Amino acid sequence: MPRTSKNSKLSATFTITLPATSANLGPAFDAAALALSMFLRVHAKSADEMSITARGVDADICGDMRDHLILNTYRQILDRECRRVAPLRLRLDNEIPIGKGCGSSAAARLAGIALANHYGHLDWDGNRIVMEAARCEGHVDNVAACWLGGLAIGRISDDGQVHVARMLPKGKWPLLLAIPDQSLPTEEARRILPKFYERNDAVTNIQNSMLLLAALTEGNEPLLAAALEDRIHQPYRAQLCPLLPALQPLSKQRGILGVALSGAGPSVLIFLDAKASPRKVSQRVRQQLTRQGLAATLIGARITRRGAAQSLC
Repeated sequence: MPRTSKNSKLSATFTITLPATSANLGPAFDAAALALSMFLRVHAKSADEMSITARGVDADICGDMRDHLILNTYRQILDRECRRVAPLRLRLDNEIPIGKGCGSSAAARLAGIALANHYGHLDWDGNRIVMEAARCEGHVDNVAACWLGGLAIGRISDDGQVHVARMLPKGKWPLLLAIPDQSLPTEEARRILPKFYERNDAVTNIQNSMLLLAALTEGNEPLLAAALEDRIHQPYRAQLCPLLPALQPLSKQRGILGVALSGAGPSVLIFLDAKASPRKVSQRVRQQLTRQGLAATLIGARITRRGAAQSLC
């Protein structure tokens, strides 16, 4: 009977942990994202046939093998690279709400590509993995933050090249996510945006996104509170994301630095004063939503410096 090598045993199993992400951050539309302390953990093992077991947030969706984004991406990459699609037994432990602006699709794409890289022996480095995921997603912000952690800034140039920078925010930035029951497909949230903008609106967003970057990297809370204004996507998406107009009046009031859509919505990301009581702020947010006849799940979060790449070390 042939002996099984140590390397083949290691190759048979694979684990990766991918953080949730929040993109756009108000004015930084399609340019920047933060990695958040909510995770998708993927445990894979070679098997005789494909199977998935899932637990945690949206476990019914994560465990449904029909049109599964992780498996579809895994198969597509291996088919394109002319590699065998090895059957896997996947176990998913998920904390990321699906379809609600928290980077669930970026995490799933990266998981599928990382699985293909491992089981297809593609030997891709992190840059190639991020590039492939960004091209699948159509934008790089969520993908870069999920893979690298911290604050990620990126773009896809006209010639298809992916350019990414990672920075680590200075200081503590406590966050609160307000997550509604309903999801919002990114494609629907994009369709509602205009094709053209006034110059003044574009310039204001450029200025605010630069100030936002400076605020996070300098740990400057007052500057961040002034920089979250957006004129490119939030005014148009507000009609699809009722939590946003309901919570925006709380900006710059008693412990709340500012409010922004998380990604394309419908969830809302709330930046808290580091000295504020998260419990008291959550109570005020609930009261505000109740007055507006709305409800949401409130989840405290923080910016995580650890991206999916570090989980493989």
